[in-house]
Amino acid sequence: MKKLDLLFISGIILLFLPFFVDDRVYNFYITFNHDHALITSFLKFAVLATLGEVIGLRIKTGTYYKPGFGVIPRMIVWGFLGVTIKIAMVVFSSGTPVMLESLGVKNAITSMEGGFTSEKLLVAFCISLLMNVIYAPVMMTVHRMTDMHILSTGGTVKGLFSPINFRKLFVDLDWNIQWNFVLKKTIPLFWIPAHTITFLLPADFRVLFAALLGIALGVILAIADIMGDSKLKIEKVRNNNS
Repeated sequence: MKKLDLLFISGIILLFLPFFVDDRVYNFYITFNHDHALITSFLKFAVLATLGEVIGLRIKTGTYYKPGFGVIPRMIVWGFLGVTIKIAMVVFSSGTPVMLESLGVKNAITSMEGGFTSEKLLVAFCISLLMNVIYAPVMMTVHRMTDMHILSTGGTVKGLFSPINFRKLFVDLDWNIQWNFVLKKTIPLFWIPAHTITFLLPADFRVLFAALLGIALGVILAIADIMGDSKLKIEKVRNNNS
């Protein structure tokens, strides 16, 4: 572990420490989060999910920053995605229990209001399943395309707000990695179980936990990039040998 890694870890500890040592900070967070849910969703994902991407960059390249990476543009994108994630969590957590009761699952709605029960676990799993099957693939694909746009425009804020050619980005996206790894493997093996835990938590903590999972997303995306780069290198070797 390098000195820079120790400084990075220390910075993360200092970021979260006030919430554990000062009740005023913790209570302010609870109140502000309850009263301004979309604003806090923007801030939490802008900071934590981008932090995950920075960690992913460290895994891939050995450094936490490189020119053109676009930390600020990525924070802006993650902030707006965080708002949509909050909306999706409200929609699916409210609608899924109603749907389950219409299908004959008794106490699906009331089970989410109390402590842990097998019924609550079932409902939380169903909420996570539907959200990750219906919403997550769209969000992940849009996020990947915005990443490509950020990199192609030099990682600048001005570049971020330049016209985005979604058609070209959609075609250029590495669908082998996006489908076979990001969607096909991480959704059933990681995101559905992880978000089942999310929906077992009190409502005020769900978005925070989901944002913390954004750190894991940064690692997953780094692995996906490494897999994509390795595939390109293998194809180049095969082409040179043929």
